[in-house]
Amino acid sequence: MAAVQGIVSTEQGLGLGGVTIVLQSSTTSPGVSAITAGDGSFRFLNLAPGRYQVTASLDGFLPFTQGDINLAAGDVFPLQFAMKAVATGTEGLRELPRLPGLGPKPPAAPRELAVSSPYRNLPSMPPPLNESEAKPRLPLPTDEEAFNAVPNRWNFPYPDYHRYPNFEVPYVKGHWYDPYNLNKLKGDKPIIGNQTFFDFTFTSDTFTDGRRLPLATGPSSASPGEYAFFQRFGQFALSQNLTFSFDLFHGDTSFRPADWRIQITPEVNVNYFKVQETGVVNFDVRDGTTRLDSHLGLQEGFAEVKLKDLSNQYDFISLRVGIQSFTSDFRGFIFSDQEPGARLFGTLDSNRYQFNLAYFAMLEKDTNSGLNSMSYRNQQVMIANIYRQDFIVPGYTIQASFHFDKDDPSFEYDTNGFLVRPAPIGLVVPHAIRSYYYGLAGDGHFGKYNIDHAFYQVLGHDSFNEIAGRRTDINAQMAAVELSLDKDWLRYRLSFFYSSGDKNPRDGSARGFDSIFDNTNFAGGFFSLWDREGIPLSGTGVSLVTPGSLVPDLRTSKTEGQANYVNPGLFLYNAGVDIDLTPKLRLFLNENLLFFARTDPLELLLFQSNIHTGIGADSGIGLTYRPPLSENIVLTGGVDALAPFQGLRDISTGRTLLAVFANVRFRF
Repeated sequence: MAAVQGIVSTEQGLGLGGVTIVLQSSTTSPGVSAITAGDGSFRFLNLAPGRYQVTASLDGFLPFTQGDINLAAGDVFPLQFAMKAVATGTEGLRELPRLPGLGPKPPAAPRELAVSSPYRNLPSMPPPLNESEAKPRLPLPTDEEAFNAVPNRWNFPYPDYHRYPNFEVPYVKGHWYDPYNLNKLKGDKPIIGNQTFFDFTFTSDTFTDGRRLPLATGPSSASPGEYAFFQRFGQFALSQNLTFSFDLFHGDTSFRPADWRIQITPEVNVNYFKVQETGVVNFDVRDGTTRLDSHLGLQEGFAEVKLKDLSNQYDFISLRVGIQSFTSDFRGFIFSDQEPGARLFGTLDSNRYQFNLAYFAMLEKDTNSGLNSMSYRNQQVMIANIYRQDFIVPGYTIQASFHFDKDDPSFEYDTNGFLVRPAPIGLVVPHAIRSYYYGLAGDGHFGKYNIDHAFYQVLGHDSFNEIAGRRTDINAQMAAVELSLDKDWLRYRLSFFYSSGDKNPRDGSARGFDSIFDNTNFAGGFFSLWDREGIPLSGTGVSLVTPGSLVPDLRTSKTEGQANYVNPGLFLYNAGVDIDLTPKLRLFLNENLLFFARTDPLELLLFQSNIHTGIGADSGIGLTYRPPLSENIVLTGGVDALAPFQGLRDISTGRTLLAVFANVRFRF
């Protein structure tokens, strides 16, 4: 199908309303017609391809015609023209002499306004002394005559009304406790003047998790007389987060970037943890098997200012300084955190390009809540990336990025008394890491197929790797791709993830891929036990994989440990389906098959030969329910199971790992 759209104006360039537009096809009849709006605009949609002619008419104006308009399938033909007013005086005309017996000439009747005209009839000017002279045009009304000034458009007194006559949908006035209608606390109205807004967001996030994961028994068991290496696997965790976000900004509520912004987000966490063995909740076995802890962290605290408008299409460049949230790619593969720093960002070419230049000075994290503390952890991260929308085809965005991780030597115990830097394996020596990530990622769709992909190459060096026992040069890769297809209320997903592993841990070349601070949403994400839970590697003080990550990097902790590039790597094959049972209820089915890329680092670390590459089959099922059909109330729950293959049996356990979880989120 095709379309014709355009604007009709006067010779002075003013939009002309009430014009009758007739569009006639050379092959079909009759034509179609439309009346221009007050600004002179008109539009014809759903036209068959072919040749057309446009005719415009309005009382008081000369008619206009344009032919030879050829429309192909998918064309939108723009048309803009001016209509010439018919002369209102006698200029250019010769008046016939009047017979003497008829007496003096009667006055001319006032010109009546055409029915189709959208303009009111202004008072006539007195005729000129000489009838043969042209009459002067009437002056345009002033702004005071044409417009009614409203000092504060935000407090305009809207009347009560019912939108639909057949059933009750009344106009609702906002209240301070109502986030859905006009509310000053949600940035719907300014709190100062006409352009200074305030947005308050409160979030309550409750997460509970019952799981069965392998735990090694230390020198003291919770049950005297037990001597087996692996004891009871049961664990229970409960975490309650309360987040208060205060956002004050100057600008507009949409479209135009803010001129300046100040945002502060403190977060309170209370967590409870219970296990069935000692030496897990704390290094000191006398602390028993339960732990109740709390922490207050500042997750955001920044000021932002727009430095310059780059175009009249809202392109801009802004600077943000302070503690801020930042995710460096589409799925959080390399960096996703809330850290203090400076970020220069903006858009180009009508928002087709977005760019970021960021520097972060990393903070220590609280062990049990994961929130920020106010201690610097001797690590700096620099990131540059650029996005291009509608690359190759509309709907596909490509991104190029660079990351630099400068992690200096440090010695750190976590809140529970466990050594986290350097890792307590091999020769414990504080060491420095310098790593450089070069990445290319994409997200969008080609026709009906959705695609998300990423590739990263990391280079650099580690001054002393604990597993290698020496300085190592980093050379590792990561690749991921997800294909999905939406069909009615189903989305089918196929994914693949690869992180390289180290074939020879002692050769001085670190070929196992690791991230800086990832928070991966890929291959099931929240509904994958491998991604969400993290699995400890018994007897080593490190984890096989940490929560929120896919990479088996053998580091003590994602939040407090250092990256380790001597690791086994991973092959992950994923299939899943997202099912919209109702507009409010969504079902997730997910299946991952996991394999080590190389087992050599594990064999060296555990002094164990011939470890198989198979990890296991990770199966997940979950539900998300949104009662008000918005993000204000979200209920999520599910069950995950990891059935071990021979490789996990060799290094840990043959028992199926289980997790049952629930998350309740309220947001104002």
